[in-house]
Amino acid sequence: MARAPIPYGRQNIDDEDLASVAEALRSAWLTTGPRVGEFERAFAEFCGAGQGVAVNSGTAALHTAMRALKIGPGDEVIVPAITFAASANAAIYEGGKPVFADVEPDTLLIDPTSVEQKITPRTRAIVAVDYGGQPADYDALRALAAKRGIGLVADACHAPGATYKGRKVGTIADLSAFSFHPVKHLTTCEGGMVLTNDLEMAAHMRRFRNHGIDSDHRSREKAGTFAYDMVELGYNYRLPDVQCALGIAQLKRLPQWISDRQAIAARYDKMFADLPFVRPLATRPDRTNAYHLYVIRLDLGQLQVDRRRAFDHLKDAGIAANVHYAPIYHHSFYRERFGYQPGLCPQAEATYREILTLPMFPGLSEADQGYVVSKVRELKNLC
Repeated sequence: MARAPIPYGRQNIDDEDLASVAEALRSAWLTTGPRVGEFERAFAEFCGAGQGVAVNSGTAALHTAMRALKIGPGDEVIVPAITFAASANAAIYEGGKPVFADVEPDTLLIDPTSVEQKITPRTRAIVAVDYGGQPADYDALRALAAKRGIGLVADACHAPGATYKGRKVGTIADLSAFSFHPVKHLTTCEGGMVLTNDLEMAAHMRRFRNHGIDSDHRSREKAGTFAYDMVELGYNYRLPDVQCALGIAQLKRLPQWISDRQAIAARYDKMFADLPFVRPLATRPDRTNAYHLYVIRLDLGQLQVDRRRAFDHLKDAGIAANVHYAPIYHHSFYRERFGYQPGLCPQAEATYREILTLPMFPGLSEADQGYVVSKVRELKNLC
């Protein structure tokens, strides 16, 4: 019997999720209704934050954070070179310029030493990406930001439930952006949220997600009025009640899913311990890792194949490995718009050539995980 393909990530939907969505569909509110606030409060409470602002994607969450910090033309925003493009695109949406910092080779987290070298009088924000599910070094970044009045944003899309020195992700930066894409820890199909303890920024972000309007339909109905005012230029970044209903149901299982991911990562670590050409990314002892991704570095000096051949070998075996990510400034848009050239972030470029993302999701069986590892072991004999 042919083995079913193994994806690198996959959502988990159960009967309670379906019932919650069906109930929302039968309700009076499909959008801007009571489930939005309920989901915001529940997720903020899970992360220990005071305020949550739900939006329709992780990208929208990052953009909303840039607006809350009042990023504008001429402002620079420091971003790690290894991350999804949205981490940097969000600054451009507001007229800012991304400035790329290098990463630590053993974690792929933003390197505070590189960040310090990239700060200029125009720097207005630092975006720290919790790559793979591990928090960045927020104390070091905060020390750099605070004395210069620079905003600190956590791109925490990989890391709900992770901790840094005993503090929960979602409470460490000025603003923390999360994603609820299907391959993330919980899903609302598409969706995202920004967490903050700043009431003024939260109110600003709620206007921004609703065209810059100072109220929504439900609040006007409750107040018995039709009048509203558009006080700034915003976007339609609202997350519907139906999707929030799914998020509310999913959130109940999030602690178990994080535990499952950590157990899968521990098994990978153990199974790769005797393979000298495989180096899993490190997790610092002062942090916990929520493991959105399980990434390995291949020691290509010990193999007769390059990363592309390794990727193809796994693909041919029915394993949907992936690569997260090429340095952002390698993309055509960044080269052509800003003139970025190779050599900007040497560690990011070197590690990019070696990394592979292996399957990581709570439903991954031990048998399938063992199969993945067996196919990685075969790389030593390929030529």
